[in-house]
Amino acid sequence: MSVLVGKKAPLFNAPAVISGTEIVNKFSLEQYQGKKYVVFFFYPKDFTFVCPTEILAFQKKLKEFEKRDVAVVGCSTDSEFSHWKWLNTEKEDGGIQGVTFPIVADLSKTISENYDVLAGEYSYDEETGNATFEGEPVAYRGLFLIDKEGIVRHQVVNDMPLGRSVEETLRMVDALQFCEKHGEVCPADWHQGDDAMVESQESIATYLANH
Repeated sequence: MSVLVGKKAPLFNAPAVISGTEIVNKFSLEQYQGKKYVVFFFYPKDFTFVCPTEILAFQKKLKEFEKRDVAVVGCSTDSEFSHWKWLNTEKEDGGIQGVTFPIVADLSKTISENYDVLAGEYSYDEETGNATFEGEPVAYRGLFLIDKEGIVRHQVVNDMPLGRSVEETLRMVDALQFCEKHGEVCPADWHQGDDAMVESQESIATYLANH
């Protein structure tokens, strides 16, 4: 599994559904560079079980992300037409109607490969000339926090049965923005309003003595 933290987030142009209803052919994270932070997350499949709980949880907290100048973007290996259908299916019927943040279609699986969250890989048989896929052709639950310069500052990848914490994602956004603004570092379980530290032995000793 690649570690992308500290590196430029891989860019792409791909179909997506935006605002819950509109299909666009060329969606890119590049539009946010210099303007917004990005929470870019992958999920395995449309019309499944854990996935809608995560997507609806992000939607429920969307205003909190927007207050922090963060764009939330989802992605799976389904087509844009599958996304559109799911987005226009009512919740009681297994849909995610009401979700307004962009959902990217990675039908070619190249975005998932570039972020190294694809749950399998292609292999090539030189004798037969055939390419086969080993594993599952869907994405793990990868999440990437990208700063305004397009650099990945945090990533987490869960196996498919394990849903993520939207509150933890917000906490990481707060920590990143605090560090950028104040030049201090955030200790374990830091939350907005808690004490932070400067990078010195004296600061660390003082913090540990008081906690």
